[in-house]
Amino acid sequence: MKGEGRAKKIRSRLGRSTTDQIFVRGHDLAADLIGKVSLGDVAFLELKGRLPSRQESVMFNALAVTLVEHGLTPSTIAARLTYYGAPEALQAAVAAGLLGMGDRFGGSVEQAARSLQEAPSDQDARAAARRIVEGHRQRKEVVPGLGHPIHKPIDPRTTALFALAAEHGFSGRYVELMQLVAEEASKAYGRDLPVNATGAIAAIASEMELSWRICRGLAVMARAIGLVAHLQEEMEEPMAAEIWSRSEAEAAGDADSDRD
Repeated sequence: MKGEGRAKKIRSRLGRSTTDQIFVRGHDLAADLIGKVSLGDVAFLELKGRLPSRQESVMFNALAVTLVEHGLTPSTIAARLTYYGAPEALQAAVAAGLLGMGDRFGGSVEQAARSLQEAPSDQDARAAARRIVEGHRQRKEVVPGLGHPIHKPIDPRTTALFALAAEHGFSGRYVELMQLVAEEASKAYGRDLPVNATGAIAAIASEMELSWRICRGLAVMARAIGLVAHLQEEMEEPMAAEIWSRSEAEAAGDADSDRD
């Protein structure tokens, strides 16, 4: 209509195709990427718009590898049960598992990265760490990226990731700040709260200049691989029916006990 501004042009810089070529961030998929670049490096390319350096490749792939597999977690159980109900739709089962990547499982990477990235860069690191901890205490929120119910007193994944970060030039202010947050939280709560894997990933992703807004996506990308493997195992060695029947039987048993 007359007087209205022209509609914004729809455009994506990620990929495009011609009759005989496919381009990913400007790279010819068939000629430049297939068989030459790892999945992790392509993920880095998609997010950053360029292929990683050797150091970035090692570090980014390490972050992704850390997040692939965690055993029988709520997300893998959800995926298996969904597959049991809808075996014709593997993608639905994977999606069901990914829907559980919230603040408690995997999503804490985003929370921790946000805390680190929003801390004033001109503030003393110790003071910034104290402020982060105090803010979470006042809001009665768990400090993200700290502690683990199984891995005590140290999360072995954190040790490995921080060692790699130091070796490849990604151990700067954010890694220091995350470690100081752990120290300040341990003092404030009166118990050991070491940096866990999601805290380490948040710090290193921040060092790699990845926005906190997509850090949860690192967990989503990596965990999708693990979920497919769980569904393959479910096809070969099913357990979903057993999980369902035992849950139903035990829940019913508890209800009967309540009536006695």
